Amino acid sequence: MEIDRQNIIEGLGKGLRVIEAFDDEFPRLTASEAAVRADLSRTAARRYLLSLVHFGYAETDGKRFWLAPRILRLGQSYLSAARLPRLVQPFIQRLANECGENFNFSVLDGHEVVYLARSQSNRMVSIGFSVGARVPAHVVTPGAAILSTWGAAELQTWVEQHEFSAFTATTPTDAESFLREVHAARDQGYWVAEQHLNTGLRGFAMPVKTRKGECVGAIGSTMTMQLSREEVVARLLPRVAEVVQTLRQVL
Repeated sequence: MEIDRQNIIEGLGKGLRVIEAFDDEFPRLTASEAAVRADLSRTAARRYLLSLVHFGYAETDGKRFWLAPRILRLGQSYLSAARLPRLVQPFIQRLANECGENFNFSVLDGHEVVYLARSQSNRMVSIGFSVGARVPAHVVTPGAAILSTWGAAELQTWVEQHEFSAFTATTPTDAESFLREVHAARDQGYWVAEQHLNTGLRGFAMPVKTRKGECVGAIGSTMTMQLSREEVVARLLPRVAEVVQTLRQVL
């Protein structure tokens, strides 16, 4: 939906950019550092930071600023209000009970995969991503699975703009190698990848589509490499495909 510019509050967008300037690499920022990361003047960044402190969304020691726990309310509001994660939750829980693995539901947000739902596990050691985790799309199977549903032109633009950082020796580090994975995922209807993000771990994912064929995310699982790739596919594919087909009827 295209919105008339006169109805847009630019200041709100700038304030959100300041919030997004914080991450695991930069958990604490000075006003000058926030200004650079949010592409604002130092004066403007400082005012937004002080406003966040005033409203309880950030804290400061007088020089550096960091986000306060209250900021979690923003993400929790989405998870509480969004229909899709709540709809998918019982299905991935059923998969977990049947297959003995953890399952998740994730979406593509720009160039990152965001995990919105996760099954509960009785295992002492739980593998996989927590709800709210964000991961570069080229290193986790939902990324290739979701992108496999895109058109050629849109996909090409995406890979040209993506930063292919290396995490392990098997991480796809260029557009050509990643596109091979996406095309293979398209041919198969699912994707399996080993050790792209962490050594010793394998991922499985299948795109979730609506009745109109629109991809809204992916159901996936992260597991150890005790079983072979072929055994994983034989074990998970029929069950996940059944769930995906059922979801398609209600989305």
